Amino acid sequence: MIHRLLSRYLTPLAATVLMAACATPTVYQQDTGTVMEHPSEAGGRLKPMPIRPLNVQADCRFKDEVGYSGSALLDVSYSEVSRFKASVSVPKRGSCHFDLADFEQVRKEPHVELRARDGCVVRMWEQGDQVTVAFAQCASRCDRNTFDYVWPILVDRPSGRCN
Repeated sequence: MIHRLLSRYLTPLAATVLMAACATPTVYQQDTGTVMEHPSEAGGRLKPMPIRPLNVQADCRFKDEVGYSGSALLDVSYSEVSRFKASVSVPKRGSCHFDLADFEQVRKEPHVELRARDGCVVRMWEQGDQVTVAFAQCASRCDRNTFDYVWPILVDRPSGRCN
């Protein structure tokens, strides 16, 4: 009985794995260095996103089904940060707080970068309509070991909502 079941399911699986191993990889044409307005229409390899100034405004709050929550206040115009405040709360861990007053802007392109004296770095960049606000080396701005559980904040530029 078991032998019949194994041969019934294992034989097709082994054949599929063998055929996949013999597949020829896709070869893309060499990048021409041009940037397309609509990269989804590219017939092969995608082109890099154009480097342009970051512009975003948001005053948002979010909370997921397990209680992870946060807020962001952002005002960035032509990659110059004029307002920034963020907080993240992780259930049963604690919270983290970030305020522009504690940071100096050290980079505008290809991404916006804020750096604090304690080594905390906040980076902001865009991908389509989404702006990512990410944190690195910021454990000193959080309770206990909360920073190990902090995710980037994603801001939807058209609506100003975040998650």
